Amino acid sequence: QVQLVESGGGLVQAGDSLRLSCAASGLTFSSYNTGWFRQAPGKEREFVAAITWSGRNTDHADDVKGRFTISRDNAKNTAYLQMNSLKPEDTAVYYCAGTARRISRNRNDYAYWGQGTQVTVSS
Repeated sequence: QVQLVESGGGLVQAGDSLRLSCAASGLTFSSYNTGWFRQAPGKEREFVAAITWSGRNTDHADDVKGRFTISRDNAKNTAYLQMNSLKPEDTAVYYCAGTARRISRNRNDYAYWGQGTQVTVSS
């Protein structure tokens, strides 16, 4: 049974940092590309960042580029999202996802999803 479990969310102030983790089990993590998405209340789930299975290639959405960094540690079956200089508009539930396809900004390309972790940024 494939499981992706996010952690590390919380309530922070604007300008603070958080690091989200996504622990994977039930799959050969090092064979899957991984993405982070987020969903704010009343909005669609949107792409944040993605990383290839090797960690060699990454992609970040324009509005987080330079502030957020995706990474992974295949030895720990874990992916990370380092979030710096957080803004109130970053408030959302953050989800990690896995895909056997090439990394993508399209959520429909991801087969496996975690339950999400809440990030709230106060002004």
